Amino acid sequence: MLSMSLQAQDAITKFFGKYESDENFSNVSITSRMFGLFTDLEVEDEEDQQVLDAISKLEGLKILAKDNTDNGKALYKEALAKLPKGEYDELMSIRDEDKDMKFLIKEKNGKISELLMVMGGDKEFFILSLFGEIDLKQIAKISSAMDIDGLEGLERLNDKKN
Repeated sequence: MLSMSLQAQDAITKFFGKYESDENFSNVSITSRMFGLFTDLEVEDEEDQQVLDAISKLEGLKILAKDNTDNGKALYKEALAKLPKGEYDELMSIRDEDKDMKFLIKEKNGKISELLMVMGGDKEFFILSLFGEIDLKQIAKISSAMDIDGLEGLERLNDKKN
């Protein structure tokens, strides 16, 4: 089981590695240390504390994006093809005008260890890997608290759950 989990993360890591030094891509990587800094903040209400608690369980975030591209849909297909069969469960897929988007999770023993969002369109590509112990109920709040371009797509998860 451990080797299958490592293979899945390896596939994602290799995909990021292939393109992260390409200057045509935007690349964001946030480590657990950065998430740990959030937990040092003082908050006044219980909802904000819940968000900080959820953030403290995250181990990392990786984003790779490319705008003004003609191969966004090809990159989308390539990223999805790299995923080992059966490792990720699809939460939701969206086809919206000129782009396709998929939200996938890796879950083991009832705990989500990775949330993957892949989007490819006529002129853009975006992949996000959020890993650690993930609480889907807090995802939209985490995305708005971190205010990182691209994370707003995570808010759609809550839209679909309601």
